[in-house]
Amino acid sequence: MVQQVADGPTQLYIDRLYCHEVTSPQAFDGLRRRGLKPLRPDHICCMPDHNTPTHDQHLPIADPVSRRQVETLAANAEEFGLTHFGMMHRDNGIIHVVGPELGLSLPGMTIVCGDSHTSTHGAMGAVAFGIGTSEVEMVLASQCILQQKPKSMRITISGRLAQGSTAKDMALYLMSQLTTSGATGYFVEYAGEAVEALSMEGRLTLCNLSIEMGARGGFVAPDDTTFAYIKGLPYAPKGEAWDKAVSRWRTLRSDDNAVFDRQLHFRAEDILPRITYGTNPGMGMAVDGFIPALDNVDEAERPSFCKALDYMGFRPGQQLLGTPVDYVFLGACTNGRIEDFRAFASVVAGRHKAENVTAWLVPGSWHVDRQIRAEGLDRVLRAAGFEIRQPGCSACLAMNDDKIPAGKLCVSTSNRNFEGRQGQGARTVLASPLTAAAAAVTGVITDPRTLL
Repeated sequence: MVQQVADGPTQLYIDRLYCHEVTSPQAFDGLRRRGLKPLRPDHICCMPDHNTPTHDQHLPIADPVSRRQVETLAANAEEFGLTHFGMMHRDNGIIHVVGPELGLSLPGMTIVCGDSHTSTHGAMGAVAFGIGTSEVEMVLASQCILQQKPKSMRITISGRLAQGSTAKDMALYLMSQLTTSGATGYFVEYAGEAVEALSMEGRLTLCNLSIEMGARGGFVAPDDTTFAYIKGLPYAPKGEAWDKAVSRWRTLRSDDNAVFDRQLHFRAEDILPRITYGTNPGMGMAVDGFIPALDNVDEAERPSFCKALDYMGFRPGQQLLGTPVDYVFLGACTNGRIEDFRAFASVVAGRHKAENVTAWLVPGSWHVDRQIRAEGLDRVLRAAGFEIRQPGCSACLAMNDDKIPAGKLCVSTSNRNFEGRQGQGARTVLASPLTAAAAAVTGVITDPRTLL
């Protein structure tokens, strides 16, 4: 904190600003109009990800709008002397995947980006949240931002996840319990045995989806799992600086007697593999469950409930097991990491992609792509009839070539299932990599536990 404005917001110093091509152009234009330069250019990283194609990245981008946005980011980074990981750079990918895997995102940092899923970086033990374009300009110019302090919430999940259940299922379960607005106005800390047992990839997935409950951000206290993940990364402290950093990072946890504005408790044993059935991430159920009957829906919510089901082509009380699938998407800043590809490969190994399914498997970064090939996962996937595309946000959102056609049903590991999110008229079912893989080889929505 730099200062507290009397009866107003807090002025926060920002350790890391990430800029991508969609929300930064107007911010850079604002600097030019005011004759300003970035205050701390060494604390700013630029990376295209939303508009990048996931094939033929060595060629000029065909779509003129996407090409202009990507080229504008490169020009702005060069003009203002900022670090830029452009297309085909070995460290390019989705910014919320690359930041943690390079050690650019570290415990104790304040991290912002003009993207709501900046909450992802909270898994590193950082305070991370998305901001608007005008706020991007504010951080560029001053390395500070004005923020109202959010309320605090701790979500504790006891026990252990059962086989077939993942961090994605944990997040989808929480959203169904809290709804997509249940954490509005809060910053969430995740705790409990089930959270502590998650890998860093799992924690990143969990924090990524905090925004889908309405939360300002998510946080997992850094521990030995965090430190093991960070040690040796390109931008992580080295030598004596590492030892000092870890000593400080160990203090970044809530005291035993900490008071939260709201505390919630859940049991990991209640979290089964899940899917969504509607047009927001909170409309979810167990993969072998049933869409709620109309009588079980609050009367005030029935119009939006029915509208969502009409869009999806589903009906109240329906079970979705066995529903034919057209597309499967593995990737996004939610599930585009190496652990997600390992999980997908574990299901499809020895099986083959269903003929009726188009599958897009998109690594979250070139580093993930290299890991896939080093571990031989590419050979497993290829033998099962799958191809690996080039890194990018891909079919998470309709800002690049990877759009789901109107009316087609996609089982997706991404973070949002809004109307038109993956393409005009596209229908999206959110799921974990295991559930997506099960659909990819059976051609229908399938409980992944039957294939494990």
